[in-house]
Amino acid sequence: MVEGVHHHRPTLKQQNKPFKSKHASKGSLKDAAKGRVARELLKSSPTSNAAAQARSNRRNHAKQSQIKKRNSLISSTRIFNGVDGAPRIVAVIPLTGDVSTRNVIAALAESLELSAEDCPEDGIWKMRADRFKTTLQFRNVAHRNFYAALDACKVADYVVFALSSAVEVDGWGDTLLRTLQAQGLPDVVTVVSPDAAMDPKARSGILKSLLSFIQYFIPNQSRVFDLHAASDRLNALRSLSEGKPGDVRWRDGRTWMLGESTEWEEGSLRVTGVVRGTSLSANRLVHIPNFGDYQIEKILSCAIPRPLRATTAQGMDVEPTILAEPDPSSADSLVSSNDPDDLANEQTWPTEEEMNEGPDSIQPRIPDAEKGTTPKAVRRIPKGMSEYQAAWIIDETDEEDVEEDAEGREVDGEGEMDEDSEREEMVDMPMDEEMDIDSRKSVVFQDLDNEEEEKQLERWRNRKREEEDDLAFPDELDTPKDIPAKVRFQRFRGMRSFRTSPWDAYENLPRDYARIFQFEDFKRTERGVRRRAEQELGVVEPGVRVTLYLKDAPQAVANVSSLTLFSLFQHEHKITVLNLTVQRNTEYDGSVRSKDPLILCVGPRRLAVNPIYSQHARGGGKGANNVHKFERYLRHGTTNVATTYGPVVYGRQPCVLLRERSDQQAPHLVAMGSFLNPDTTRVIAKRTILTGHPFKVHKKTATVRYMFFNTDDVQYFKPIQLHTKHGRIGHIRESLGTHGYFKAHFDGPINQMDTVCMSLYKRVFPKWASLWVEGQPGTQSLPSEIMEE
Repeated sequence: MVEGVHHHRPTLKQQNKPFKSKHASKGSLKDAAKGRVARELLKSSPTSNAAAQARSNRRNHAKQSQIKKRNSLISSTRIFNGVDGAPRIVAVIPLTGDVSTRNVIAALAESLELSAEDCPEDGIWKMRADRFKTTLQFRNVAHRNFYAALDACKVADYVVFALSSAVEVDGWGDTLLRTLQAQGLPDVVTVVSPDAAMDPKARSGILKSLLSFIQYFIPNQSRVFDLHAASDRLNALRSLSEGKPGDVRWRDGRTWMLGESTEWEEGSLRVTGVVRGTSLSANRLVHIPNFGDYQIEKILSCAIPRPLRATTAQGMDVEPTILAEPDPSSADSLVSSNDPDDLANEQTWPTEEEMNEGPDSIQPRIPDAEKGTTPKAVRRIPKGMSEYQAAWIIDETDEEDVEEDAEGREVDGEGEMDEDSEREEMVDMPMDEEMDIDSRKSVVFQDLDNEEEEKQLERWRNRKREEEDDLAFPDELDTPKDIPAKVRFQRFRGMRSFRTSPWDAYENLPRDYARIFQFEDFKRTERGVRRRAEQELGVVEPGVRVTLYLKDAPQAVANVSSLTLFSLFQHEHKITVLNLTVQRNTEYDGSVRSKDPLILCVGPRRLAVNPIYSQHARGGGKGANNVHKFERYLRHGTTNVATTYGPVVYGRQPCVLLRERSDQQAPHLVAMGSFLNPDTTRVIAKRTILTGHPFKVHKKTATVRYMFFNTDDVQYFKPIQLHTKHGRIGHIRESLGTHGYFKAHFDGPINQMDTVCMSLYKRVFPKWASLWVEGQPGTQSLPSEIMEE
């Protein structure tokens, strides 16, 4: 062993036990799991335990869910099953001119070895699909028939968009797709019309291009069926015949019907069809597009015409029975507006005889003051001094007592004669009654000559406003010279705070407000109406084929081949104020001004309206005073509220604003949105900003011109607060001269290049709406004229 080398024995090496704990940290548990996620426990009851997670229980739970879904599907599609089942309504909409709806239906019928020779190009055609145990009722719409396509899609269970393999969709089809997208669509099936000239090699690329196009409007589309292939024809027909049709939200709780046949006799219209949606009550009104609302006279049963089942054992026809009749005590009336009594709140004023002297006078007439007896305010100035020089003399009569001797000369309190008055003879100068202390201490302003005044005014009004200024202050208006401002803006008022200043919602209402209906609690009324509709007795269930008898319907309704009817809820015929949240269509570049004539499509109705637009409060709230700023234009990128008079609307129904064109093209899609509320207390305040030019500036004081053009207007608008574009706040101090110049004082120094503004507000109201009729004169789009301020 070598000396000097030392080694530890290996038995002395220390070995510690690994750390153990009952409660592991979050980090250690996360590392141990290595990304695995624990299965979520299915708690069927509060007493569930680990045994409920056994494989047999999981299988049983999946089976129960499958049975529940299957029963729900069967109950929802029960009205379509059986020999007497209701047909599935399929709207066939061609998007190009070379597509024939008859060829599309013929290709679908060919998959079932059926013929479609009697199928019309525009109308209704039924097909029995025995393979799928259902019936399809096609509603064909001819190309370029825009409003018929809208009505067909409102009552349809499925919509078939027919595309062409050779012709692209033009502007008409693009506008129709955007309008239907905003209106609300049921389940959609897209097909390619059969065309013998289609190149088989280009088939795949054409289908991909058409699928990309239709997914832009309807994202849930997964494929486009090619009617050239037999398999695609059968699959397209299977998509229309099986499953539950998609629900359209605005149709919830509403009944609709597609008229198979119509007859008119002595003012009574008979419409035959199958009740769809919810149960139909004879006490409610029905709406027919382009014709209006009508009362139901009675509802009769109408069996499906089949020779083997339509006769009894004796060979006699089955007599129709009355299913429902209206109850006179609870049936809705056609009264849509109130009839205001103009003399109900009339105030009696004294007559001219009572105001004049005479035996019938109420009180003796106060005589006019004699000329020269009215005291005038005067001031003492030295004789021979001009008015301009006298303006520099400070009037000290308000500060100390001064007496006069018998000759009119001033003396002090001890009776001694003043030395200045002894040297100068004093005279009286009349003072303006409206001149205050500040104006008596100021310098008299000298007017410019008329030529220079006009020259500077034109230079100011022809200025070029920056785009930022126009967006920040879109309501600026030049004051007219030929009309006094207090007359021109007599209906306007000033507001210190647009958000908190009080405004009486029932002040100075127009006569139209006496005709409309107001709800104390609209949401509560809607809940009550829907609850009573579900509990109403004596109704016709959906899926029943009936004949409706409508009262006082015009004979022109019977000439419509494919009539659509919609039931109305209680009170939906009454007129109120409709507030709609709308957004401008990004594809429409025209000018949309308030009170421009438009077509409003909301629910089953189409109305000719002249809406006014206002700002939509953040979160949709009313604010402290429910005052909202009027918008002269409907602009891109913002959500505004369109207000008009119209029938009551329930629910968040979608709305579309259209502008009709004079040619045969589709109307312009202006905006789309949804119904907000029928708030009649919503105050829409129109703002007008009068601008002035700071002519002379001295720190916080400025001489402002071009806002007014006479002294009376300055005195009239003196209490209203001023503001500048750079954020200064001020008030009018005094009038200068006779051309409307005035002195203003602000809360801080202002810039010579700043602009002085005065905001004025008045409440505006919409125009009365009317039923829009296709082809009716007066509903075409007109050029936007300058609206009356």
